[in-house]
Amino acid sequence: MEANKGDKKTILIVDDEKPIVDILVYNLQKEGYNTLEANDGVAAVDIALNERPDLILLDIMLPKMDGLTVCKKIRHTLNVPILMLTAKDEEIDKILGLELGADDYITKPFSVRELMARIKANLRKVDISENADGQDMTATESNANKIKVGNLTLDLNKFEAKVGDEVIDLTLREFEVLKFLASQPGQVVTRETLLEKVWGYEYYGDIRTVDVTVRRIREKIEKDTSTPKLLITKRGVGYYIAANK
Repeated sequence: MEANKGDKKTILIVDDEKPIVDILVYNLQKEGYNTLEANDGVAAVDIALNERPDLILLDIMLPKMDGLTVCKKIRHTLNVPILMLTAKDEEIDKILGLELGADDYITKPFSVRELMARIKANLRKVDISENADGQDMTATESNANKIKVGNLTLDLNKFEAKVGDEVIDLTLREFEVLKFLASQPGQVVTRETLLEKVWGYEYYGDIRTVDVTVRRIREKIEKDTSTPKLLITKRGVGYYIAANK
């Protein structure tokens, strides 16, 4: 039924290893998702832009066009969650993938259960943001839904960040990290807490994703990333937004 299909989330699986695709299709459909498949990078971009899936599982090593290039091309048009599938020896690649706009990564071989948890967490965050974005607000409510710390302003209705009068182009994940920190200026937040509260699940000790995301935010909001004034590192502990003096 078409209506039924509309209620389901669609996930694009991009991998050239058929056994992996088959396992993912089986498990995702069992969880109630629609699935699309692409076995090379060129097909992945084409399907993603035409079908506009709700989430993309993207392998790095692909024929015709590698996953990092695919991620970059898709990001120009779509702001859907992208989860990179990486091999254990692709440490640099997975970090690069995050800098190109991926929301998350998981290393092969992966637990299907953990992957499903991450998919659900990423989709849940999108649902929350879309629901908030679709609500009508009065002027009073609109002002109440802004966070201002120094010259940083976050508009929670528009999911828009400004430094001074300049609008900063953030991904949904970057905005969520900034919002969580800015809502408690001066309060140091650990990487583990950010993973739990912003990503929606535990990372089993792998916290580099937070560091990469913070670095990306800094590159966008700081004049000099070597001496940040807004988003500060508390060495060995975590991060905080400098309180308004």
